[in-house]
Amino acid sequence: MASLNVGNLGEYLREQRRSAQLSLRQLAEAAGVSNPYLSQIERGLRKPSADVLQQVAKALRISAETLYVRAGILDERQPDELETRAVILADPSINERQKSVLLQIYASFRKENGLDDEPGAGDGDASGEDAPFNADGSAADTA
Repeated sequence: MASLNVGNLGEYLREQRRSAQLSLRQLAEAAGVSNPYLSQIERGLRKPSADVLQQVAKALRISAETLYVRAGILDERQPDELETRAVILADPSINERQKSVLLQIYASFRKENGLDDEPGAGDGDASGEDAPFNADGSAADTA
C-alpha cells in the first residue's frame, strides 16, 4: 500500500472546498466531522480514514476514489480496479481486518488472471503465496 501523502491531500481538499465556495465550518458540518479535525486534515496534521474521506468527498461532490489516491490509500490504477477497491474500503458493514483480507483476495485473483504485472501490486501478502480463507476472513487450515 502506498504511504500517506497527507500534505498533498490537505492542499487538494482546501482547493476543492474553495472551488465549492464552502467555508471550513460548512464543509465540516456537511461531512459530519468536527471543524478542528477538518482543519488539521487540510494542514496535513491528520491522516483521515477511508470513511472520513468518503464523507468529505460526498460533501464536496467529488470522487472518493480521487481522495483515496491523493491520501495514498490507493495507488493510481485502472478505473475499474480503483472503483472496486474504493467500494471495499468505504463499506461500513465490514471491519478493517475484513477489508484488508478482501483486498488481498481481490489482488490475488487479479494477479492469477494476469492483470497485475508488478509483484505485490495489490494490498495482498508480499510472500506471493496463495492463502485460502474461511468465510469469516481467517486463514483456512490446509494441513
